[in-house]
Amino acid sequence: MNILLLSDADSQVSFGNECFELGEYAVALKYYRMAAEQGNAEAQHNIGYMYDSGTGVAQDKDEAIKYYRQAAEQGHAPSQHNLGLLYDEREEYSEAVKWYHKAAEQGLADAQRNLANLYHLGLGVTQDQNEAFKYYRQAAEQGDADAQFNVGLMYGKGIGVTQDRDEAIKYYRKAAEQGSADAQLCLGLLYDERKEYSEAVKWYRKAAEQGDVNAQRNLANLYHLGNGVKQDASEAFKWWSKAAEQGDADAQFNVSLAYGKGEGVAKNYPEAVKWLRRAASQGHDKAQELLTQQGDRRVGGVSRWVAKFKKFLGLSNS
Repeated sequence: MNILLLSDADSQVSFGNECFELGEYAVALKYYRMAAEQGNAEAQHNIGYMYDSGTGVAQDKDEAIKYYRQAAEQGHAPSQHNLGLLYDEREEYSEAVKWYHKAAEQGLADAQRNLANLYHLGLGVTQDQNEAFKYYRQAAEQGDADAQFNVGLMYGKGIGVTQDRDEAIKYYRKAAEQGSADAQLCLGLLYDERKEYSEAVKWYRKAAEQGDVNAQRNLANLYHLGNGVKQDASEAFKWWSKAAEQGDADAQFNVSLAYGKGEGVAKNYPEAVKWLRRAASQGHDKAQELLTQQGDRRVGGVSRWVAKFKKFLGLSNS
């Protein structure tokens, strides 16, 4: 391509995009500037993005705002949204609301979700859960997983809309099927509450495999009880252990009991005591009660505690 022929803005932007994709950022910026000076909104947006992200130039949020604003004032929805993000980041919430709103009214799902967040929190605008629900739902209908989760949450709790657990499940499922661990957990909780345990197991497992500590603990509980799944002490211990390693006090207490009783794992009283103390240190009532009853002063070492822990479990010292 003879670059001397690139006099119209659309061609300049197109060539700039090709250069950007090849990593030729300086050349891309040159042609974006040519087009931007002619009032091309896409070029203005692209320059704003480069300054915003520090791609090919030193990061400069003020310059990013300058160029995003030029495009935003021409009605360029992505620039309006990105301008909102930068003001949101600066905690200039009224400006963020202004620009999110403009982009949201053009149907941009990211802007609808972020505008909903500000209505939900009352930042830059009077708190209004009805408006929050409205914009979350608009974004959710476009497939935005975070918005789908929030619509599910609002239906589940009756915030900004009449409580409807069936609708909550509907929207949680939409987000869960896109991989949202939060939605998978909440879906599991609702099915657990309804005693539809096989569905609860399914969704807890998906969230647990993504590292959600609450899902790991709840999945372990269902394996322990044999609800929705074949009772399996080893699987219960596995998932309690994962949650315990993340600091969940209930899981730590259950790991302690498992080690003490030899359920799902070989008996190991020193490990049982270790996990009991960890749970107690986080304020777990039962663990603290046991430690208090047994007079935990860390005197006499682990062997003294092993005997006391066996007594608590109703086991002999043999």
